[in-house]
Amino acid sequence: MAGVEQAAGSGADTLALLRQVLPPVHLVLGLLLSAWTLLFLFRIVLTWYPQVDLSQGIWRVVAIPTEPLLAATRKLIAPIGGVDVTPVIWLGLISLVRELLVGQQGLITQVLIRASVLPA
Repeated sequence: MAGVEQAAGSGADTLALLRQVLPPVHLVLGLLLSAWTLLFLFRIVLTWYPQVDLSQGIWRVVAIPTEPLLAATRKLIAPIGGVDVTPVIWLGLISLVRELLVGQQGLITQVLIRASVLPA
């Protein structure tokens, strides 16, 4: 009988931990993925202006977090018709990951909903 009580206690502890940890994780992950999406949108727009030097001024804020991913992807995917499509690919991938994790039907969102509905 003590094992059942201990298992029930550890389940309650796990639920309490989920209720404390998941909301900030959900928020931070959602904000980071949204910020990255915005940065890749800027990169897509900046491909229309090749004269902009991304190593100068405020453009470094856009280039530093995105360029490592884009450089690695450019090795795999060549420009199509002279157009670099790698920012579009990453925008799609990040949007997909954001929806799968923190979207309305995302995994973390669903766990948060289930944890808030369960009794303490």
